Amino acid sequence: MLETANTTTGMQDFNKSERCPRDTRMTQLVFPALYTVVFLTGLLLNTLALWVFVHIPSNSTFTVYLKNTLVADLIMTLMLPFKILSDAHLGPWQLRGFVCVFSSVVFYETMYVGIIMLGLIAFDRFLKIIRPFKNSFARKPAFAKAASAVTWLLMFLISLPNMILNSKEATPSSVKKCASLKSPLGLVWHQVVNQTCQFVFWSVFTLMLLFYVVITKKVYNSYRKFTSKEDKHRRVGARVFVVIAVFFVCFAPLHFVRIPYTYSQTNKTNCRLENQLFVAKEAALFLATTNICMDPLIYILLCKKFTERMPCLRGRATAAPGQEHHCSHTDNITLA
Repeated sequence: MLETANTTTGMQDFNKSERCPRDTRMTQLVFPALYTVVFLTGLLLNTLALWVFVHIPSNSTFTVYLKNTLVADLIMTLMLPFKILSDAHLGPWQLRGFVCVFSSVVFYETMYVGIIMLGLIAFDRFLKIIRPFKNSFARKPAFAKAASAVTWLLMFLISLPNMILNSKEATPSSVKKCASLKSPLGLVWHQVVNQTCQFVFWSVFTLMLLFYVVITKKVYNSYRKFTSKEDKHRRVGARVFVVIAVFFVCFAPLHFVRIPYTYSQTNKTNCRLENQLFVAKEAALFLATTNICMDPLIYILLCKKFTERMPCLRGRATAAPGQEHHCSHTDNITLA
């Protein structure tokens, strides 16, 4: 996390990069253009979503998790222009220093808040399908608000030192590698945070797999109760899997490619292979960023109140029975 996907984490890697210079044509030209499209699309979608969610009360756990996901996506979106200008070398060197110290830290902090929120949404879906009539504490809005607050607080606390522990003076040459700005303690903390965030992702990844193995079995058993003519139940049931689809498409590639990429940065690797892994990592990071455009699919497909209040989707809301009236009951209807 926190600039790991854009920079290296120590002076060993800094020296290594001098022996194996990177081909930055993709990262300077292609990716900034792609990020610009994602930024404009994400800004539009999430601004509309914000307007809609302001008018929806937080009276269910699902709504609370969706609203927190939206906040994380909005902040992540607002950090993108700094990354775009910095990567494209369109701003002064001081901008790169700002990216290293602040905007990239916030970018990755909100990315991992979003990952945790998707995990909580999956947990919420799991409870509603497996125990649809049980009113446990984990299904109360108070629990969702507490879990969301703890998530934001913990991610802020582990991110803040990455903004503070930068004792080296920012210069045109030092900002080329964000790691060169950090104090020795800052480098150690950066590594700790990186490992912590890897743990967060793989924990959520494992739990989501377990949740959806059980959910898949439940959905399959539900389908067997209905004839092939009752396609409505099948379509609505398929919506249950949009959460895990967004999670895997956006975040899994980054964390899978990070394993060989990190190895290439700390061990002797063919220079050509190292550059290929660098491009692959940047492409995976771009996919992770598209999450700000993908999350609205969850709002549209699983929350009827959202589509009812979105002007361009009002007709669709009435034509798509089975969505959640209060963002909380879809799975009960689908899998009863």
